[in-house]
This record gives sequence, C-alpha cells and structure tokens, in this order.
Amino acid sequence: MNSAIVRMLLVRGMLAGLAAGLLAFGLARLIGEPGVNAGIAYEDAHTHEHEAEIVSRAMQSTAGLATAVLVFGTAVGGIAALAFCFALGRVGRFGARATAALVAGSAFVTVYLVPFLKYPANPPGANDPDTIGKRTTLYFGMIALAVLLGIAAVILGRRLAARYGNWNATVAAGTAFIVVVSVVMAVLPAVDEVPKDFPAGTLWQFRMASIGIQALLWASFGVIFGFLARRVLHPQADRTARGAASKTPTVV
Repeated sequence: MNSAIVRMLLVRGMLAGLAAGLLAFGLARLIGEPGVNAGIAYEDAHTHEHEAEIVSRAMQSTAGLATAVLVFGTAVGGIAALAFCFALGRVGRFGARATAALVAGSAFVTVYLVPFLKYPANPPGANDPDTIGKRTTLYFGMIALAVLLGIAAVILGRRLAARYGNWNATVAAGTAFIVVVSVVMAVLPAVDEVPKDFPAGTLWQFRMASIGIQALLWASFGVIFGFLARRVLHPQADRTARGAASKTPTVV
C-alpha cells in the first residue's frame, strides 16, 4: 500500500471518527448526562467545601462534552485507520469493510471493554480525588496490556491457522487472550472507592451509559470508515455498481 493511499485512508479515518464522535455525543447527552448530574448532586450533598466553578456545568455538558468527544473520535479514528492499513490482507482474506469492522471491534474490546471490566467508569462523587493519579496510571496500564495481548492473540491465530484452520485458530487465540487477560486482571491491584451509601442505580446507569456510548462510537466508526475505505481502495468497483444500479429498470 503506497503512501498516497495511506494518507487518504488516514484522512477518511479521522473524518469517520469525527462522524462517529457526533453520534456518540448525541447519545452521551441523552443517556450519559443524567448519571453525571446525579453523581454531582450526591457529591454536593456530601461535601461541605465547595470550590468556585471555573467552567459552568452548562458549558461542561454541551460545548465541553462535544469538544472532548469529537477530539477523541477524530484522534482514535486516525489511529484506527493506520491499524486498518496494517491489518488489511494480513488477518485473513477480508475486504475493506470487513477489515474495518474487525479493527473497530478489536479496538472496542482492547482499548475500552477489557480495561473497563477491571477499572469501570464511575460518576462524580464515587471516587476519591486524592487517588486520581494512581487510578489513571492503572487504567492506562491496563489499556496498554490489553492492546499488546490483543496483538499477540492475532499473531498466534495467524501461526495456528495454517496447521489447524482459521476457525480452530481463532477459537484457540481468543481463548488464550481471555485466559491471559483474566490472569492480568487478577494480578493488578483493585480500585474500589465507591461509598457504601452511593446510589446503586446511579452507578449502574452511568456505567451502562458509558458502555453504550463507546459501543456506538466504535460500531459507527467501523461502518462509516469501511464504506469510505472501500471507495478509496476499489473506486472502479463502486462506480460500476452505481452504474448498474442506475440502469436497472424500476418495477412499479
């Protein structure tokens, strides 16, 4: 794959990430903000010292949230596009759309879901502010380990495929990934700072909303980028398909 095509895919990956970020922002406003507001209400009710807000809550929940989600979506879209360029043709005989879906699904599992299972997201008021440095280090360490283990699982699957077939190799590599990740989770220290009187419903709602937002972001990225990547890699096929569709008579 030449550098010009890589650049085109990189740009389209960032655009797909931006579009996916817009969808994720809409869902975050719909199902994420109620959990955040409930957490803030709990925190205000249990804190006697109140600091002056540098940025208003209204600004945080609109422009601030939109900026964070869109920047994140654009950035990970570009990174995922580069991962797509590397994976295309190396992880099986998959086309552009299937490879984009695999990259997006793998990213969701390794970058978000696995770290979330060990260190789940919490709303405001459910964490100790003094341990934010420790929690951040552990969380990003879990992301790095999950990504490395995911890459190792792909390499293992490729090596086993020639001898045992694609299906058996995929099952074996996936099982190995789950086993090793489970061991890593058991070894890493736990972080459980949620107050005993914190509303369980608020915690559950916030965490489910967090999973839903990330799932939407990665699923929509996979679909959008798969479509854009196919048009870059197979422009003639797309033009032929559109031309054939336009010549098909309409049955009334």
